Amino acid sequence: MNTINRVFLIVVDSMGCGQAPDADRFGDEGACTLATIRKSEKWNCPNLEKLGIFDITGFKKGQKYYYEPGGCDCGELDDMSDGNEHEPEGIFGRLKERSLGKDTTAGHWEIAGLVTAHRFPTFPDGFPEEIIAEFEEKTGRKVLCNKPYSGTEVIKEYGEEHLKTGALIVYTSADSVFQIAANEEIVPPEELYRYCRIARSILTGPKFGVGRVIARPFVGTSADNFERVNAHRHDFSIEPPKDTALDILQKSGLNSIGIGKIRDIFAGKGIDDKFTSASVSNIDGMDKTIALLKEDFRGLCFVNLVETDSVYGHRRDIDGYAEAVSAFDRQLGELISGMRDDDIVMVTADHGCDPGFKGTDHTREFIPFIAYGRALKAGVDIGTRECFGDIAATILDIFGISKQNIDGESFAKLILK
Repeated sequence: MNTINRVFLIVVDSMGCGQAPDADRFGDEGACTLATIRKSEKWNCPNLEKLGIFDITGFKKGQKYYYEPGGCDCGELDDMSDGNEHEPEGIFGRLKERSLGKDTTAGHWEIAGLVTAHRFPTFPDGFPEEIIAEFEEKTGRKVLCNKPYSGTEVIKEYGEEHLKTGALIVYTSADSVFQIAANEEIVPPEELYRYCRIARSILTGPKFGVGRVIARPFVGTSADNFERVNAHRHDFSIEPPKDTALDILQKSGLNSIGIGKIRDIFAGKGIDDKFTSASVSNIDGMDKTIALLKEDFRGLCFVNLVETDSVYGHRRDIDGYAEAVSAFDRQLGELISGMRDDDIVMVTADHGCDPGFKGTDHTREFIPFIAYGRALKAGVDIGTRECFGDIAATILDIFGISKQNIDGESFAKLILK
């Protein structure tokens, strides 16, 4: 068995690969994010296809790639093959979520080996009056909105009143989130982050403990030109209740690096300070990941690429989603070309957000798994795994670390040469 020194684990946020067996519990029968974006003319992902993303269970390969029941009925696709069918060069498969949700926090925690036994609370009618009253008292500012809302529409609707009064725009979504929007001229980002920390201290326990409190700064002078400043977004997650694979790596003397939202999602728990950084876009996140190829570290680089979800999935922009994944695919090729013999790259997702589906919510789906490295076998189908945490167990196994307290089963022996 070859020695592995570095694993690059990349989450293409929300790129699910077909309805989960319990999708009916979530109203998500028929969702398949990957099949939907594959139909777009903007799709151009030779690296993912070469590694085996459409060899995953549920997709039919040949003259066409399409998803079959019991996934979704995606209809007939045009002939999209290049006439040069090949055997997959990577590891491929799909994983089922055991946690009771379809949100970012639960998905990432489970990928890291922590299954959440309960769903984070959601507030389809807005937050209770006692929560809002305590928040207003502790921040010294009134609250506007307090309803589920699109992030772009809420600042159009309430932004001008916010400019006049200084009241904070508080809203939620179908996810377990408490979002606070404020204009940077009225509330500078650091002050907005302080308000988010106040909200985080209020929103605790099984009844009110939302997965994330999110700072949503924006700029502009009127509804005609308001624009969110995604580079200054900051998520304040609830802290994982027990150690994940990230903590175990650290305690074993290995690196646990986070790129993008990873530090926020885990509330900093199990994340190194060195090399870890936020990113302003998917491209920037991959640039930072590629730059790490030149650094000497041993352990995990865990990457979240959020724009596929936040910018395209929730806004139901099929072409934009496909174009974003295609841009990632080009950078994935660059990453692979620079990898050492003792490196592995893994690509997965955390849930679905089918841009061709009804509504604007996440979708309960399987997540894809693709892996490549010179120390890995080629063309291995890991099938359908029963837990996202199998990824965490496999990574720990690769590094020769005990996975006893991790939710998940390793498939390292299937994929290592």
